[in-house]
Amino acid sequence: MSEPVLLYVYDLSRGLASLLSPAILGQQIDAVWHTAVVVFGKEYFFGAGGISSCKPGTTGLGSPLRIDTLGTTAVPRDLFLDYLRGLAVSSYAGNTYNLISHNCNNFSEEIAQFLCGAHIPAEILELPERALPPALRAALPALLDRLLPAQPNTEPNAARSSREDSPDYELLNDQIEEARACGQQLKAKRRTLAEKLARRQRRRDKKNPHLEVIMAEAEASAGPSAAKDVEPEERRPAFPPIVYKDIDALAEYDKLMSTLSGTTLSGEETEALEELRLYLQGEGSWVLGDHFLTTIGRVVDLGGDARTTALRVLSRAALRDDVSLLLHQDRRGHVLADLAYSLDRLPVEDQQAIATFMCNLFENVSSSEWLLYISEWESRHGPLSNIRVTTKVAVHALLSEDEQLKDVGTALMYNIALKEVKTVMFDDVAVELAMALVQFVGSAPREEHLYRAWRALAALAARSRDVPRLLAVMQLAPDAFRGTSPRVDEQIDILMKVN
Repeated sequence: MSEPVLLYVYDLSRGLASLLSPAILGQQIDAVWHTAVVVFGKEYFFGAGGISSCKPGTTGLGSPLRIDTLGTTAVPRDLFLDYLRGLAVSSYAGNTYNLISHNCNNFSEEIAQFLCGAHIPAEILELPERALPPALRAALPALLDRLLPAQPNTEPNAARSSREDSPDYELLNDQIEEARACGQQLKAKRRTLAEKLARRQRRRDKKNPHLEVIMAEAEASAGPSAAKDVEPEERRPAFPPIVYKDIDALAEYDKLMSTLSGTTLSGEETEALEELRLYLQGEGSWVLGDHFLTTIGRVVDLGGDARTTALRVLSRAALRDDVSLLLHQDRRGHVLADLAYSLDRLPVEDQQAIATFMCNLFENVSSSEWLLYISEWESRHGPLSNIRVTTKVAVHALLSEDEQLKDVGTALMYNIALKEVKTVMFDDVAVELAMALVQFVGSAPREEHLYRAWRALAALAARSRDVPRLLAVMQLAPDAFRGTSPRVDEQIDILMKVN
């Protein structure tokens, strides 16, 4: 059944932009446009607080200036909500908001494209680039400060930028309260569903010939940077993961100690760093005491070269077969997982190190399972799980413009999709991973990256029934990508058989 898709169009300045912009900016601006998409009985929009929703017309902005009909959609509501959850932790997380270049209107455009292939009006979407030269674009936030009325019921917060005083930010409070109210019910439901789906997935994997083909092929080859060291049988993954071993851990450790030479360290921190040296020289993880992760957190907070070298040391340590003991220590404070979730706020060198660390954890079964835990824990970002953190890192790295980070992103996607799992770990994230992979294959990547991406897509489609539905809705035509190489064509064949 089709569902109508509407665009609600507001003027945040309530007419003042048209009146005052010539005097302030020297150029006429008709409105400060805010848009939202209404579908499935909800109004969805994006602001400094991230993606939010409410009953249509209850945003606090009054009635929309106009309502445009974008079309109808056949996308199922559950699939749409999965898609939104993916955007909320990747390209449309709250910290990605930018008043000029990544705002509510860009979000509405993306949602309209996903739901029904429609565009929002060009005069709304292209206003900053078309109507404002760079100098005026820089001045627009100051204009809004003067035009927008003060928001009621907002406590002073010196840490917030003026951008966050918009109605979008205010409405996030309502969503938080709503989420808290049903949070406990959702957690109980998820536990019950996870148990049922785990049993179903085990039965499905035994009967799924496409998944068997994918896993069998994965054992044959995993690309030029795949791990080649043979582990004991009980510790070896079911397929050769792609990992990165070209890191001189002791050299990075010496560099780390050099960067910390002017830093005052406590006795416990000095001891923890000495434990790290012993671990890198071959001692077991038993040498890492209770203060080790606290010390790593302190070094990370220092930033700069100290953080980068510490992360590179951890990337090499991730290849150790006993690193899982260290990961279990982190279940108390979630230092490593919380840092990984924040990678998009860090310099690209740190992003590369974090993604490499997570990729290298696939070297061993126990450490790779840590990456895919579905149990939620509280963080400064709200409720998180390890699999949500892993998904964010994989999507961010894959779609990065940095070539090195992109290389690790394709490897991480490959490792995630081809890992054998004991429970249904992909139900919440398969659609988001597939969406990112579809976007990536359309960017004309080099053959090695394209191969990894198609292989991951084929594996995800074999694992999750939602992925073939998503690919059909997006009208992906795999045949259009043939001809790059025989092995890429082979993965396309497998995907098309799954579909």
